[in-house]
Amino acid sequence: MQGQSQQQAYDRGITIFSPDGRLYQVEYAREAVKRGTASVGIRTPDGVVLAADRQVSSSLMEPSSVEKIHKADDHVGIASAGHVADARQLVDLARRRAQGEQLRYGQTIGVETLTRAVTDHIQEYTQTGGARPFGVALLVGGIDDGEPRLFETDPSGTDYEWQAAAIGSNRNEIQEFLEEQYQPDADLEAGIELALRALGSADDEPVSAENVDLATIDTEDETFQTVSQERLESIVAEIDQPEESDE
Repeated sequence: MQGQSQQQAYDRGITIFSPDGRLYQVEYAREAVKRGTASVGIRTPDGVVLAADRQVSSSLMEPSSVEKIHKADDHVGIASAGHVADARQLVDLARRRAQGEQLRYGQTIGVETLTRAVTDHIQEYTQTGGARPFGVALLVGGIDDGEPRLFETDPSGTDYEWQAAAIGSNRNEIQEFLEEQYQPDADLEAGIELALRALGSADDEPVSAENVDLATIDTEDETFQTVSQERLESIVAEIDQPEESDE
């Protein structure tokens, strides 16, 4: 009984390490991320691509109300996987941090600086009693002085920089696809196609344009732009065409 009660203490207490050095609540938060629909980030010399699977649970739901990609600043976008409400709180934090930088110093915030501000906030919730970790992972993409940057945040409060990354469900399969297909010198259009093919790779079938959110931040004007539904449908049709011609 004593061993069982100790195990429950490690399980419930966010501030208590288990004997093997684990924080179970952080691991549970990572499991919540795995249950969220996938998001993908691609870094190219011409800019950053963020794409997200926004599957709707009912035909009566307005697809536009399911937000997986957010504008944090003119030059920064964020894609999420996991609890949507947690993602919204962190995106709001990122927006306030970016606005504060502009008001105080009259300049845009660096992508890495913004990511660190978010992960510092996330980390606080891994050592605070009476709170739980954020059950969400983010892909933060943007332009720093003409250079594309792409970062991932983890529920532990750790950030990683990537050339191409996936978060959410089927991450391992999508990441393996990206490792095989990613080309460092690809242009922005090729990055968009790769992101869409990566989202569909886990199911071995083309992704549906109506179930995808996609945005780009290019190095030319350093501006966050969402890709319209019509353009997505055109790109998806072009991706599918080679497979149709082979049959």
